[in-house]
Amino acid sequence: MSQKINVGDKAPDFELMKPDGTLFRLRDQLKDKNVVLYFYPKDNTPGCTKQACEFRDQYEVFKEHNAEVVGISSDSSASHESFERSFQLPFTLLSDQQNKVRNLFGVPRKFGIIPGRVTYVIDKNGTVRYIFNSLTKPLEHVKNALEVLQTINTAK
Repeated sequence: MSQKINVGDKAPDFELMKPDGTLFRLRDQLKDKNVVLYFYPKDNTPGCTKQACEFRDQYEVFKEHNAEVVGISSDSSASHESFERSFQLPFTLLSDQQNKVRNLFGVPRKFGIIPGRVTYVIDKNGTVRYIFNSLTKPLEHVKNALEVLQTINTAK
């Protein structure tokens, strides 16, 4: 059962295990940071690698905007560890093998089978400020998220 999250909604809280075995809770991150939560189809595929590397290359800029980047796919933690190592990814990748969090956020599937690529920008109050859904434009997820964070930080 999946629900659809819209801009202006409160982001649903969730918990997933990080590759290091510790628990990731969205609400813990939001205590002092904005969160860029991005769902992607699969580790080590061309579009997902391009997107992850772009998030990596812009990671310092995200930190300057007081934001943490978190990637989620249904790949295993072992797959994530290898993906993180191969591309020196400085942010957390979470394994959602049962697609619970993907369904919680209502991330659609392409053709009913390919997991969607959707990015959510969530402010410190837990409000979804921006949603970008595009399987074919992995780099725009990064650029658009940075623009939204700029707006959030300027509005303060």
